[in-house]
Amino acid sequence: MSASTRTSSVSATCARGNEGRGGAAVNRGTRDIWWRMAWRNLWRNRRRTFLTASALSFGFVAASLMMGLMNGMMEEMVSNGTEVVTGQIQIHAQAYRPERSIHDTMGGREGLDVGALVAVAEAQEGVTGVAPRLYGGGLVSSGDETVGAVLMGVDPEREPRVSRFASVFVEGRMPGPDEVAVGAALADKIGIAVGDEAVLVAPAADGSTANGLFTVSGIYRLDLGGFDDSYALLEMGTLQDFLVMDRGRIHEVAISVDRVRAADPVAERVAVAVAGLSPGLVTEPWSVFLGQLYFVVSLASAMNSVVAFMIFGMAIFGVANTMLLATFERRREFAVARALGTSGVALGRIVVYEGLLLGVVALAAGAALAFPLLAHVHANPIDLSAFVGTYSFMGSAIRPQLTVEYSFQEPLVSAVALLGTGVVSALLPAWRVARLPPADVLADR
Repeated sequence: MSASTRTSSVSATCARGNEGRGGAAVNRGTRDIWWRMAWRNLWRNRRRTFLTASALSFGFVAASLMMGLMNGMMEEMVSNGTEVVTGQIQIHAQAYRPERSIHDTMGGREGLDVGALVAVAEAQEGVTGVAPRLYGGGLVSSGDETVGAVLMGVDPEREPRVSRFASVFVEGRMPGPDEVAVGAALADKIGIAVGDEAVLVAPAADGSTANGLFTVSGIYRLDLGGFDDSYALLEMGTLQDFLVMDRGRIHEVAISVDRVRAADPVAERVAVAVAGLSPGLVTEPWSVFLGQLYFVVSLASAMNSVVAFMIFGMAIFGVANTMLLATFERRREFAVARALGTSGVALGRIVVYEGLLLGVVALAAGAALAFPLLAHVHANPIDLSAFVGTYSFMGSAIRPQLTVEYSFQEPLVSAVALLGTGVVSALLPAWRVARLPPADVLADR
């Protein structure tokens, strides 16, 4: 199609558009004309449109993948940070933290019905495991070696549903009555093995000094500093007897949930459900008792938006330059349309529509590429064990692999950013078209 033919076509279309106006308002048929013109103009130079849309599509894929990988790393940090020991939700007495006194048990010195509390918490939607716990501080000795340790009373049947203690034993098993399980680093320090006897000494709840001889049932390895070298596990009843505490006295109930992201609403439901069992109970999600980890995750979430802004921010300049070139090539057509009475605002609107339609095309192509890629990496994490080993960050063990976690929010952010890029890139070309002097252009001045 020649330039003169195209000019006549655009002019005729604009003239028909002007005739279709009714007063100050533009009817629906005229608005459709602007969209059709924008769509046709977009494909007049197919190669340029293809290259520009490809660049935007690549930006969408890159932003979605980077945000998915960041979410995957944060999801693993939170999962490992909460599944190893703490659980995603904890219940304890209001006075227990931060001092963690042995006397600040739930229900006070009288205790409470632990079975009822566990049953109520376990009945809440989203809860997958509930484990009561008791804590004490003392010494673990074997031969001439003595180290300080946290004595942790657990329910051997319930604890595996909340933490990974039961699955990380390198030797032996979880403790039974009159038994103790210790971390690998602690066992190395005092030179004990499974089947040996260890002496435990600790201040009891009645003010006396408790001491006893316990058989080592197992040795675990969490590969986390602060646990392998300082935690000794005992069966709940054994530790209660050792510390002279009634069966109804516990310090904490740890809860696991089906989805880490759902910990906050589940914690609210649990708090309401257990409120009537005993006064002064505090129910907290991991975002509260692991505040530093929550800060890192929140920072990573903010970084996702920054990444999208940077990728599409750089794309704006390239797309705007391309659209400036495209409008410059059509300046005579726009001048003819202005001479026939089409307003500059209407012509500028066509250019903006072109930018928006370009974004829609790029979004469709990018989504067709991004979603299968995200699903594949989610199902098949990229193994990096050949380059780096497992490492620990803020108490979380991070495996050497790249995995993707995605939700509705991240693709939405990328999609809005992409469409915004198309529109913003068209603003300067649209402004120039709207201010175009038709007489000067037609006279080639």
